[in-house]
Amino acid sequence: MARKDKILNYVKEKDREGTTTTEIAEALQLQRSNVSKDLNILVREGVVRKTSTRPVRYFLSEHTVSFEKAQESIEDINHIFDTITGKEGSMRTPIEQAKSSILYPPKGLNCLITGQTGTGKTLFVHTMFQFAKANHLIDADKKLTVFNCADYANNTELLMSHLFGYAKGAFTGAEKTTDGLIQQADGGMLFLDEVHRLPPEGQEMIFYFMDHGTYSRLGEVDKKNHADVRIVCATTDDPNSSLLATFTRRIPITIHLPNYHDRPAREQINLLKNMLQLEATRINRNFELSEEVAKALIGSVEYGNVGQLKSNVQLVCARGFLNYMDKETIPLTMELLSPAIKDGLVRLKMNQPLYVEIARHLERQIVIRPNEQVNVSQEDAYELPYNLYDLIDKKAAMLRDEGMDKEAINNFIMTDINIQLKSFYQNESTADADQKLKDIVDPVIIEMTNTIQHQLETQYEVMLASDFVYAMSLHLSSFIKRLEIGEAMREVSKNILEMVQDYPKALEMAHTVQDILEEKYQLIVPKSELYYLAMLLISLQHSPQDGKIGVLVATHGNSTATSMVQVVSKLLNVDHLASFDMSLDMSPTEALSGLCNMVKQIDRGSGVLLLVDMGSLATFNQKIIDQTGIKVRTIDMVTTSMVLEAGRKTSMVNAGLENIYEELQSFRGYSHTILPKQQKAVMHLPKTILSICATGEGTAKTIETMLNDLLVEYLVDDVEVISLSMVDLETKIQEIEKTHHIIATVGGKNPLPEVPHLTLEKLLQGGGEAFIQYLSHQNDNKASLSEHTDEDLQNLMQKHIGEYYTFINPQKITPILWEYTSFIEYQLSEIFSTSFKINLVLHLAGAIERLLTKEIVSINTEEKEQLLNDKRFDKLKQANLFLEEHLNLSLPNSELYYLIQLIDTESRNTK
Repeated sequence: MARKDKILNYVKEKDREGTTTTEIAEALQLQRSNVSKDLNILVREGVVRKTSTRPVRYFLSEHTVSFEKAQESIEDINHIFDTITGKEGSMRTPIEQAKSSILYPPKGLNCLITGQTGTGKTLFVHTMFQFAKANHLIDADKKLTVFNCADYANNTELLMSHLFGYAKGAFTGAEKTTDGLIQQADGGMLFLDEVHRLPPEGQEMIFYFMDHGTYSRLGEVDKKNHADVRIVCATTDDPNSSLLATFTRRIPITIHLPNYHDRPAREQINLLKNMLQLEATRINRNFELSEEVAKALIGSVEYGNVGQLKSNVQLVCARGFLNYMDKETIPLTMELLSPAIKDGLVRLKMNQPLYVEIARHLERQIVIRPNEQVNVSQEDAYELPYNLYDLIDKKAAMLRDEGMDKEAINNFIMTDINIQLKSFYQNESTADADQKLKDIVDPVIIEMTNTIQHQLETQYEVMLASDFVYAMSLHLSSFIKRLEIGEAMREVSKNILEMVQDYPKALEMAHTVQDILEEKYQLIVPKSELYYLAMLLISLQHSPQDGKIGVLVATHGNSTATSMVQVVSKLLNVDHLASFDMSLDMSPTEALSGLCNMVKQIDRGSGVLLLVDMGSLATFNQKIIDQTGIKVRTIDMVTTSMVLEAGRKTSMVNAGLENIYEELQSFRGYSHTILPKQQKAVMHLPKTILSICATGEGTAKTIETMLNDLLVEYLVDDVEVISLSMVDLETKIQEIEKTHHIIATVGGKNPLPEVPHLTLEKLLQGGGEAFIQYLSHQNDNKASLSEHTDEDLQNLMQKHIGEYYTFINPQKITPILWEYTSFIEYQLSEIFSTSFKINLVLHLAGAIERLLTKEIVSINTEEKEQLLNDKRFDKLKQANLFLEEHLNLSLPNSELYYLIQLIDTESRNTK
């Protein structure tokens, strides 16, 4: 037994009269200094208390007694967590962590709950609260106090007044001193949901309260108010990137709730059955469903986790109830499933191990019966605020009385149910979607779009779609961006002109939008843009369902593509986007097979737009076409803005794959400023990037050196880097703006929201290259490679090869590979661009590094046969002799195969 535990046991024995340090040391034959040290630790932990007498006497803390009683009776209150599916599986650790945070003496531990939207964070917190009450750690009459930080994320003063209250006279209308939520939660628990939306000032106020238990109301100077509150926070973001380190350090326990797809097969089945039983209990009927229907529902979850599964279950049960209202047992058949839910069966089959495991545990025919013991928790964030089945019953009776037949009644009610469910579940994430839009589009443009919507609805007596603000904001932002960079306006195709002529009201509304833009914001709207505005307005009222172009986002990593598609799907309320995450250990063959399957799934007859990041993903276009027979167009260097623009454009009526592909090729992002006609022309001023740190020296100089190296590497020779300190930063920037055009800022602070900013962290993690490439593209300042000599280019490549490869000599290999690219040009009778030759040299350097480290890439039998039949194969074998002569090595067939893919990509891009 540890020394501290021996001391604690002795204090327990002597708890009636208390004991001293000397008594303990003599009784246990320990050194007095060690006993004193351990007693002080026990006092700090709240396990032992001490008197202010001389000598000091030690007693067992009252909280320790209640803690031990709680431990003794823990078996009696464990049932509180029994309602959580996976309590012995994926949820076991979160539940144990939750119990520890509640029971830890003397007053529990503050904790942070993380997890994606729909993982059940709100319900979990309510369960924790009930557990605390059952252990008599919170009074029975207390209620959980809930505060959604997103509601006041951009208003620190309102946030402070709501949380901490305000004093009389603190602001206009503050007629009396008012308590905030902190005081309301005194003696209980405060749940801070979406805590990542708290601004830094708000986080600082909360962590001061965590430390001291005291606070001041808005309008008060002294922190003289006290409250005893257990704090539980929840976030869907990475705490390390969205919360202050000083805040997270004060939260000792982080509880992560697993995503639906990370749960084992048995839990996914149990989640489905529990939800079905909840619905069966509501209507006191049985549900009967086949194994296939169950699999479709389990596989129907794409990104909404348990919340999405619940929505789908309710939709299917509602349809079953409507169709078989007079039966005791309601069959849930495949015919009742929407196309999106039916697709769940296909998605599940793509994950073969999970599909087999689920099939093993599912019965062929499943009967779900009501259970009076099932608890309908109103604390569940995904629990509807009304009884769906009562709504169906009443509406059906009303429509029958009006003489409507059964088929018409079903169509009418199911349309209503779809809207009700969709509206409810979308509202759960509306705040996040609005914030995402503000992150991409300037708030001024969003405000302008709201003005436009109000004007159109009033003037033309129309009700515009709920996603009007998103779609129109993105459209206008893209248009303004083209004006900013002086890009020529698009020509209008003949079929768009013809289509718009069929919708004269839309064209008239477009003229109204033009007037608002020109009069209020001093923008010149060309005639061609009128037709695109009209087409957008038509699409928002007549969205195409069949024949819509599919959009597939494919990137390296475990969740990058999925995250981008989730954001865009929520913002635009679209369902024709899909994602493919290529893990780093996935072979190109596996990736190609997965992409082909996804293309088949999302194709609706008009082809698929493939948005990829880099590498082998960019070379698959023709292979996908060959293997699927579906028209595919590929764009690389994907960003969230690019996915947004692709989602928006493919949602329009009369959208053709080739047209959209061409337009996205010239997409320059969304504007963050509105340029009036009289705005000062800054394009002729010298371009500069500001490097910012506390002093303007040290870190700023390091940033300056790194940026200059990158500018040289990417041949950007007309941009200057200026180092600045944060002292009097605003004045210094105003002076620089008189003589320079600031195109970006880098460092710890972002002083100019209207220009791109790169954090120091991202720069040090390798984000500088993409940032410089982006600036080169955005500002149209990329120098022509043909203006540089071969010696310049080879020096550039030597530097890059030396930094990124270990086993090859850049000085020796670069000139050989440069000459080799010219030799290939000659052999293949091709003319390569200078930029492609650089790309080719770097690719070949990687191939040689792989040969030296024996990490040779492989190709399958089909790819090998394709290579051998390619007329260029023999010519590349001849080119191999050049490498054998100069480097004493030869590229294997697998590397020649990928070399041909790279050359094909260049050929397609230059056509």
